[in-house]
Amino acid sequence: MTHDSFLKTLPGNSSARILIALGLAASMSSLSGCKGSNDKGDSAPPSAQVIQVADMNLITIDKNDVPKFPLVSAGQVDSASELTATGTVFPDISREVPVISLANGRVVDIKTRLDDNVKKGQLLFRVQSGDVSAAFNAYLKAVNDEQLANKAFMRADDLLKHGAISQAMVEQAEDSEKDAKADLTAAEEQLNVLGVDKDHPNTVVDVFAPISGVIIGQNVTNAAAAGVTLSGSATAFTIADLSTVWILCDVYENDIPKLKLGQGASFKLNAYPDHPLKGHIGDIGPVLDPSLRTAKVRIEVANPGILKLGMFGTATFTSLKKETHAVVPADAVLHLHDRDWVYLPAGGNQFKRTEVHAGKMIDGNRQEILSGLGPGQQVVNNALLLETAGNQ
Repeated sequence: MTHDSFLKTLPGNSSARILIALGLAASMSSLSGCKGSNDKGDSAPPSAQVIQVADMNLITIDKNDVPKFPLVSAGQVDSASELTATGTVFPDISREVPVISLANGRVVDIKTRLDDNVKKGQLLFRVQSGDVSAAFNAYLKAVNDEQLANKAFMRADDLLKHGAISQAMVEQAEDSEKDAKADLTAAEEQLNVLGVDKDHPNTVVDVFAPISGVIIGQNVTNAAAAGVTLSGSATAFTIADLSTVWILCDVYENDIPKLKLGQGASFKLNAYPDHPLKGHIGDIGPVLDPSLRTAKVRIEVANPGILKLGMFGTATFTSLKKETHAVVPADAVLHLHDRDWVYLPAGGNQFKRTEVHAGKMIDGNRQEILSGLGPGQQVVNNALLLETAGNQ
């Protein structure tokens, strides 16, 4: 049966016949395509093509120019490596002193504020306290009791001389007089603790700075409660002597064996990079940070006046262990794109650029190589000259 004859046998109108015909044509085309691809065997992926790329670190120069780039053997040096760590300035807690008002009451006048520099004995604030009245009243009673006890003892001693009383009665009077003196001394001491002059009593107590330094904490305001037994803050101010400060650094646990107590260290502030400070390790923390695996290392540094609490910087420690490193002329090291390179001979008229980790400069215009090059290896004496020739 032909294609046209088959269409005539289909039910429906001409539009339906056309749609069915298109479907049949698509199916036959698909079957024909599958058969063709199977016959040709083109289902496998095409083979990969390898493109050779030249080594960008390999330089080839003219054979006649090779003598222009003499080689030099890397030397050897034994030196202690340097360890760096970030640090923050903190106050020396042994030089922090809290300012406490032993008289309970209300703050009526504040003479200083947070961050002020104060001198020892300087008036900080004043407290109006009822404790002064009670302490002065106890002092007056102690004065009266002592005077009465003294008169009784003197009278008893006179009566003993005339045989009017016994020795025991005199001793009892003497003991009472001593007790009265002890009570008077205690009352005077209480006034001194509160800062009250017994000859000029005042309900307002002056609180003075116990040391010279900077006020780094303030917990009182005017009309606030002050004193050790009130609901107000017991520590009104905190004064820190910043003549010596602490710098706390985070050092990884693998580097801890390189450090010891008393070891010297230098510190460069981010704010003053041209003013390195010298100090020594005062403590190596016994507890590691569980997430960072670091220990707190404390450097004690004398403050020249530029250190402020919270400043950041970089501390540098010199390792206790010496290591052997290669050393080459400074011209043999090429500083390119914040990285360090040297050129090694690669045979014939070729040289290979190799990355190294350069260290500090040493005597004789030589530079230490911490990694990437071993003692005895040959390098091009002038790396920049070769780099320039290779780019031409």
